[in-house]
Amino acid sequence: MRLKEIREENELKQFAVSKLLGVARGTYSLWELELDIIPLKRLNDFCKIFNCSIDYVLGFTNIKNYKRNRKEININLSSKRLKEIRKENKRTQDYIGKKLSLNRSLISKYESGHTLISTTFLIEYVKLFNISSDYLLGKIDDKIIINSNPLITNQ
Repeated sequence: MRLKEIREENELKQFAVSKLLGVARGTYSLWELELDIIPLKRLNDFCKIFNCSIDYVLGFTNIKNYKRNRKEININLSSKRLKEIRKENKRTQDYIGKKLSLNRSLISKYESGHTLISTTFLIEYVKLFNISSDYLLGKIDDKIIINSNPLITNQ
C-alpha cells in the first residue's frame, strides 16, 4: 500500500492524517506499516482526502486518479458488479469462498448488498479477477483490467 508514500508526498505527519481520518495515530500507524488492514470506508476517506484512486493506494496501478471518479462507494453497484464478474468468469460463490477462505453466506451478503465488502476481500477479489477495485466499488464506470500483483514500492 502507498499510505506512507502519499502522506509523505503531502508533507504530513501520521498524527495529522489520523486526525483527518478520525482515528488514533497508533491505528493509522498500523495501517501504514501494514500490520493491520485499513477498513474500506477509511481507505475511501483517505482517497478522498488525497484525491487518488483506491487502485493507486493499493498499488494496482500507477494512475493516481481516474477521470469521472466518484467520491463515494456505491454498495448497490458494487454488489451487482461482484456478482456479474463472478458469473462472467463462470465461477460459483462456493468457488470464491474456497479461493478466498470465506464462507458462501458472506459472499452472498456481499453480492446482495447487505454487507459492504472488507478491504481484504476487495484486494483478493481484484487479484483473482484482475479487475479495478474502483470499478468494483462503483467509483468508476469503465471496466479496467489491472495488474493482479500489487506494485512493489520501496518506501
